[in-house]
Amino acid sequence: MKEWTREERYKKLSDYSDDYMEELAKRVAQSPFRQHYHIQPNTGLLNDPNGFTYFDGKWHLFYQWFPMGAVHGLKHWFYLTSTDLVNWNEEGVALLPDTEYDSHGVYSGSGFVKDGQLHIMYTGNVRTEEWERVPNQIVARMEADGSFTKFLPPAIAGKPDGYTDHVRDPKVWKQHGLYYAVIGAQRTDETGTILLYRSKDALEWELMGEIDAGLPDFGFMWECPDLFEIDGKTVLLFSPQGIEPEGDRYHNIFQTGYVIADDFRMDELKLEHNGFQELDAGFDFYATQTAESPDGRRILTAWMGLPDVAYPTDSEDWAHCLTLPRELAIKDGKLIQKPVRELVALRKEKTVYDAGLLSSEKTIERNGGNCYELQLDVAFPTSADHAPVTLELCEDAANDKRFRITLDPSVKKITIDRSRCGIPFAEDFGTTRTLTVEQMDAVKLQIFVDTSSIEIFVNDGEGTFTSRVFPQAGETGLSLAAGSTIDYSLEIWELA
Repeated sequence: MKEWTREERYKKLSDYSDDYMEELAKRVAQSPFRQHYHIQPNTGLLNDPNGFTYFDGKWHLFYQWFPMGAVHGLKHWFYLTSTDLVNWNEEGVALLPDTEYDSHGVYSGSGFVKDGQLHIMYTGNVRTEEWERVPNQIVARMEADGSFTKFLPPAIAGKPDGYTDHVRDPKVWKQHGLYYAVIGAQRTDETGTILLYRSKDALEWELMGEIDAGLPDFGFMWECPDLFEIDGKTVLLFSPQGIEPEGDRYHNIFQTGYVIADDFRMDELKLEHNGFQELDAGFDFYATQTAESPDGRRILTAWMGLPDVAYPTDSEDWAHCLTLPRELAIKDGKLIQKPVRELVALRKEKTVYDAGLLSSEKTIERNGGNCYELQLDVAFPTSADHAPVTLELCEDAANDKRFRITLDPSVKKITIDRSRCGIPFAEDFGTTRTLTVEQMDAVKLQIFVDTSSIEIFVNDGEGTFTSRVFPQAGETGLSLAAGSTIDYSLEIWELA
């Protein structure tokens, strides 16, 4: 695989000809791992979703993008729009690192509406000659032609006293006539935190202080913060880096999770809660961002990938995708994630409907590749010994290949295992992930399989597993096995 020099990583898009980019896109399009219904880059590396906003009758969504290859180089913002959260139009490159305040990358930020126009606030990354980082929080306005006007000098220049140069990812909202922004930060003692700013005009900002989330030494950096309300509760969502594994939790290189508070008083900057909870139990989930829909739903999307992890498509000059959009709710003190209801528009025909009692193994017959939605309902009879049930996706039985999902009611756990699925990667972080489920007399799984990803929603979103997989030719089979008698139903829709 190509080794990228610093000079190559920080070349601008304008340094490459249109012909070169077209040839690069043609090569990427030949990848056997290209997705069918997920947002993915035409070339290069996609990471954080940014600027997610509903405005003027449509959804606006951007993502961080390095166009030339699957490395973290000079970041741009790529722009998409949608009227339904299902079909996305590519609008092209929206933000370029073209000023002295963002010369080394247009980093993450958020969108908000002001004076009838879409605005964004993002982190501009600058490197000195000594390669020291200088973060700048910059506000920009989208004009009628889709271009952006950057308001310079930056709204917040450099870092505040007491913090390192890791200050980034502003998320802006308006409340009671004022604008507020939460920004991820690292203290000089190398612990993570979140800063809260406020402004009357979204151009001049005042630092209110740190949000006291009761987690004083919880990782070395907190990225991508988001603060919002659901059903009168305050949710703080963020991605802490540097958390050690603990039981079945925190096994990815970096985590994403949340705390829920009954109330958040701006004057005290304090959130009282019942602890940090991981948002997703899968292998590849990071850097979430939410937006509010016109009908009041809180919609989330995330980067289906992780920093500092090598992926099989890196050698093909592209990497990563975004998760499907999800509706958030609160139930029993936890965030619930359901695939947005609009996604039913992806369904073509129902190709499998199977139901009844099962006490052995059953192959599920279907034609086609790995592009479908599957719903499985399992009920464990109270008189049974509660032996595990396994569902195998991306299966090639002759070559002992599969992505295995194990439902084990005896310990109330669901485990996914990708150790035998396609091209192995990131094995240093383990090949299984486990979610504890409080009640397992009956289990419902809703699963979205795309060419190189699997998203699993457990019991109407009480838990989720989000994972990349890279199955090879022939790995398209399905089977269901029960160690004791179960009652089940299984449905599959092919997806557009």
